[in-house]
Amino acid sequence: KIREILLSVPTPPADIVRDIVEASLYAPRSAGSESVRTIVITDKIMRQKLSELNCRIGHWKKGFDPFYGAPVILLVLAEKDWGNAVYDGSLVMGNLMLAAHALGLGSIWINRAREEFEQPEFKALLKELGVAGEWIGIGHCALGYIEGELPKAAPRKPGRVLWVE
Repeated sequence: KIREILLSVPTPPADIVRDIVEASLYAPRSAGSESVRTIVITDKIMRQKLSELNCRIGHWKKGFDPFYGAPVILLVLAEKDWGNAVYDGSLVMGNLMLAAHALGLGSIWINRAREEFEQPEFKALLKELGVAGEWIGIGHCALGYIEGELPKAAPRKPGRVLWVE
């Protein structure tokens, strides 16, 4: 499982993280909208604060890390009033994860971003970061190096593709 193989150290180089974020800017989007924002979190104090708040929402015990030790968290948000916010944000998340894999990093999509940004302290966090407006949390892309070999994918269920020729 990928969550078991993310490491807390070392932090991936900034240029690799920038390349991953850059790839997300080219994700497909509806109507040419650029309503999705990504917040790159590498600051340990901010990461810990986000982890604690996320943990509270997930009802985990104090000390559990819902980001599994990953040193980089890419927080994806979309404009709340955009009708395709979840779709556009999900495509950004997909691009982040594909780019991370292509550049030799492990990634995992961590949920609860939507619930986070419905709470006052998360709205305050955005304000603190200088992000104005109303936002919906799409997800957290946790990045880290993989220890050992990447696990093989589990077999996929048959019958998920139908061909009409």
